[in-house]
Amino acid sequence: MNASIRMFLFSFLFAAAAMAAPEVKWLDDFSAAKAAAQKEGKPILVDFSGSDWCGWCIKLDKEVFSQKAFLDYAGENLILFLADYPRHKQLSAQVKKQNDELQNKYRIEGFPTVLLLNADGKVLAQTGYQPGGAEVYVKSLRDLLTKAGWKAAPVANPAAKAPAAK
Repeated sequence: MNASIRMFLFSFLFAAAAMAAPEVKWLDDFSAAKAAAQKEGKPILVDFSGSDWCGWCIKLDKEVFSQKAFLDYAGENLILFLADYPRHKQLSAQVKKQNDELQNKYRIEGFPTVLLLNADGKVLAQTGYQPGGAEVYVKSLRDLLTKAGWKAAPVANPAAKAPAAK
């Protein structure tokens, strides 16, 4: 196989892999999540999880949060924040303290608990694990946000403010 065909195949496979797995980042700094939500005009999805020991949390991650349908929706519509309470992984003291404070503030009593918040940290809706996969979960999130009256804040677009032609 000549080099140009190999390069084409490599490029094609790389592009296909990139499209199959959108890059969506889960934040672990709540202040950064709120700032991003404010800047982008998006709600924050907070996942209170025991990521390495809670069976329902692992199931939610596997069936929903790691699936393309969810990742596509989240990438366009949500700021993702993980408040994790692992047993086998060490969190920094700062993240552990922040997560404990959030657990107390939002009165989280079980895992997984999923909150939808505005940029000020006000609860718009609460949910958790739901059977049915990513498509069903995304529909539920949309419905919850609609029911909460969520209206995305306009995002500043410098191109939209261009002066009118004379």
